[in-house]
Amino acid sequence: MNSEKGVVQTTIYRGGTVLVMDGATPAATAMVTRNRGVAGVGDEDEMRALAGPHAEVVDLGGATVMPGLIDTHPHVLHFGALTYPLADISEARCYDDIVARLREKAAEKPAGQWVMATPVGEGHYFLRSSWRDLAEGELPDRHVLDAATSDHPVLIQAWAPTTPNVCVFNTAALATLGITRDTPERTSNVWVEKDERGEPTGRLRGSVNNYYSGDPYMDDLLRNIPLFEPEEAVAGTRKAMGEYNRMGVTTVYEGHAMGPAEIGIYQMLRQEDALTLRVLTALEAELYGFSWNQALSMEEFEENLALAASMTSVADEQLRHNGVTLSRGGPCGPGFLRMNEPYKGPYGDMTTGVTFVSEEKEEFALEYCATHDLRLNFIGAGYRDHDEFLPHAEALDKRIPIAGRHWILQHNYLCTKEQARRYAALGFDVTTSMSFSWAKGELMRERIGNHALSDLIPLRRLLDAGLVVGCGTDWGPKNVFEHVGLAETHEFCVSGHRNDTAAHAVGREEALLMWTRDAARVLGWSGIGTLTPGSAADFIVLDRNPMTCDLDALPATQVMRTVLGGSVVHDSGEL
Repeated sequence: MNSEKGVVQTTIYRGGTVLVMDGATPAATAMVTRNRGVAGVGDEDEMRALAGPHAEVVDLGGATVMPGLIDTHPHVLHFGALTYPLADISEARCYDDIVARLREKAAEKPAGQWVMATPVGEGHYFLRSSWRDLAEGELPDRHVLDAATSDHPVLIQAWAPTTPNVCVFNTAALATLGITRDTPERTSNVWVEKDERGEPTGRLRGSVNNYYSGDPYMDDLLRNIPLFEPEEAVAGTRKAMGEYNRMGVTTVYEGHAMGPAEIGIYQMLRQEDALTLRVLTALEAELYGFSWNQALSMEEFEENLALAASMTSVADEQLRHNGVTLSRGGPCGPGFLRMNEPYKGPYGDMTTGVTFVSEEKEEFALEYCATHDLRLNFIGAGYRDHDEFLPHAEALDKRIPIAGRHWILQHNYLCTKEQARRYAALGFDVTTSMSFSWAKGELMRERIGNHALSDLIPLRRLLDAGLVVGCGTDWGPKNVFEHVGLAETHEFCVSGHRNDTAAHAVGREEALLMWTRDAARVLGWSGIGTLTPGSAADFIVLDRNPMTCDLDALPATQVMRTVLGGSVVHDSGEL
């Protein structure tokens, strides 16, 4: 569909509904694209005249066209690199399924190399499905895993942020890690399960997540396990990009947990002309969460900020780098959420969270970003994050104005009305995710108390404060149209409680704009997010109209075609 050797490629999409998603233009019945851009949107007769007699004609057959989705917090690279090299047992129904899939993966690897599997069930939160749904009712022990291979260490992983959690090693893996009958049954917050003879069963429970474990014993074990294999990261990222294309995503913001190596993978894919997404990255000022991350000295911290500034590049049409990310705490599940008042940790202990990056570094980063015109991406989740950051930012703003720079507040789990007002006054934009409400609502009710729910992902409050909001999938669910529905209902998984108060619920159009026009505004990427004439031909064709279909039908929305800059990157074959 792109121009080739000076030939103009014109296509008219007709016979359906076209949603421009600029917040003003009404739905149309046809759209014309020329080469990599949108030439016009309107009624069919008008668009036929614009397209001319030689245009390619695509009959939508009643389908709906809208801008490609923009995910402002997807972790495409992380989930791709950490997931696709594994044996996928997410949908396993019994031990035989698990053994068969592990055996197949083991056959691809030389003896002695680790064979690792995904968790069973819907990863990360394990709410809709988990190992509890196996026919046997629990994860297998080492003897079952040994039936798959005894020549490879095997691990069924536990994924963050759910804590406590459970993982399983086979006999070879236990030997590799030095876990024997003499190993204490509990070290720190890791329990080594043993049978009636005192031998390890292979199951470890507690803070056993592959990242955000926060446990010194588990982190020591994880340093001996190749969780992240660089040679497989590129292939994993390619597969993940394809999956996002199938979900209708055309642009992503990789603004969290990105180091030079991760950004380097995207740079390599761009050099190979292999990106099927537009990607904006931001370097993390200080990485934490994985067992191999180490706290930085102030000198190293400043070097990272300087590196982020030197990488700034916003001219490329597919890969851009802009800003630096500052995150000081972590999620609620392992007890890392930074709060002013104590709340229950994963083992019933009281905590106010964990501070990974110092307040001194926060103040330094603010000053550096203001003086070097480097965009700051601040991850504020708990009340204490905001209560420390806002006074620092406001004091800086009096000396060096930052309003209007469109710095980003990311995650934003909990946000009061006053905090939202203050961020708006500083000119911040926001990215957040209904994942944090859907999956963490009951967790926060249990750990923190009902009072936290009034401030949990308050989308309406943010919009009313004048903030521009873009949304992302993060830990899931990965179905964007499910997220759009959740923005209306604020429903909690499992319990079905709806937190759809006047501070939370937004309308359907407002929710869709958070994945299109407004997400592009947050990213500072002009020319995408709408189908106005002159914008990039980034669009998707859907089997229903997400603006008008029943709420219950939204999650079943099927993406028939995904087009990036005029090129088809996914096609179901239905058009």
